[in-house]
Amino acid sequence: MLAEIITIGDEILIGQIVDTNSAWMATELNKIGLRVKQISSVSDDREHILKALAEAAGRVNIIFITGGLGPTKDDITKKTLAEYFGVGLVENKETLDNVERIFARYNRPLLEVNKLQALVPENCEVIINHNGTAPGMWFNHEGIIYISMPGVPFEMMYMMEEGVLPKIKSTLKLPSIIHKTLLTVGEGESFLAERIADIENDLPPYIKLAYLPKPGQVRLRLSAFGTDEALLKQGVDEFAGRIIERLGSIFVIDQDIALEKAILNKMEARELTLSVAESCTGGYLSHLITQHAGSSSVFFGGGIVYSYELKEHILGVKNETLTKYGAVSEQTVKEMVEGALLNFKSDFAIAITGIAGPDGGTDDKPVGTVWIAVAGKGKMLIKKYTFGNKRRQNIERSAATALSMLNTLLT
Repeated sequence: MLAEIITIGDEILIGQIVDTNSAWMATELNKIGLRVKQISSVSDDREHILKALAEAAGRVNIIFITGGLGPTKDDITKKTLAEYFGVGLVENKETLDNVERIFARYNRPLLEVNKLQALVPENCEVIINHNGTAPGMWFNHEGIIYISMPGVPFEMMYMMEEGVLPKIKSTLKLPSIIHKTLLTVGEGESFLAERIADIENDLPPYIKLAYLPKPGQVRLRLSAFGTDEALLKQGVDEFAGRIIERLGSIFVIDQDIALEKAILNKMEARELTLSVAESCTGGYLSHLITQHAGSSSVFFGGGIVYSYELKEHILGVKNETLTKYGAVSEQTVKEMVEGALLNFKSDFAIAITGIAGPDGGTDDKPVGTVWIAVAGKGKMLIKKYTFGNKRRQNIERSAATALSMLNTLLT
């Protein structure tokens, strides 16, 4: 079973809002065995909407539509759907009662324009919106199911969870989809592909392998599609095991979670603590860590030591070290990580110093030069990296690489 998502609204196409609806919907649809073939965004334009619907109907079994269901004149989805199906609009009493109930709850006058929310194409099955006035609509037309929902994210999500997904599962016979994600660090996509090429060649037709790279890490996603869920899981687990064995130390975890979260979990299980000393990353590594609930059980904190003065006063880096070797050096990063362990009293520490760019580089220390040190429990790793000349990428790669080094030390 294939699905397509169509989001409607000029605000998406001009970048005024980010389309989070599609990502959330695709995740939930995948869980119940619906594969999203395409995601499209179209403007609040009748012809564009009609064309998008017609094209989607030639590709998939189910079409999900969000947006354009408000009470104002720019919300044309209902009217356009009625035209697409060749039907008129009729008043739906259950929807009108819902609209009246919502306005009465907030003690607000019900305007005529709000009553128009109860008008729906006559061939639809209404899905009541318990969190807003715009109803959802279910159409079954020429063997294709169309489901139109509000664009307001929380309204759409509740409607999907409470009405749409249960109805889909009870209406359709859906296949099983099994995913397993393997998180790796420290090796690029092409090298990784070469390393496991023979295993990938052995994959049966019902199992696909996808490479999902980001700075410093690659996710390998095994996906199996079919009707026998037990067989799919067995196949995915077998090939995941072969890949994990081949990957060795660059493998982190067989869960689809962030690298820093995987390391936090590993450290929490061992009752280990962590602190950081950040220079060129400016707190980015700390942000990655502290965005996860419960990170305080592992993460003590640290220092953003951008200047020479703070490196000296907070971490105890020697002035003569900075004067002789500079802030971006093996000697300095070593004293930084030692200072973090000593002053922050954590089991492990990470120190990063470098030239993020786009300027500040020299012939012997070009932009992208980064020294990273990780230490703890009597062990230490210090490495020099030369990344590119893009500031944001250098910061992201430095943080990911530091986490990779910490994972190596923990492993």
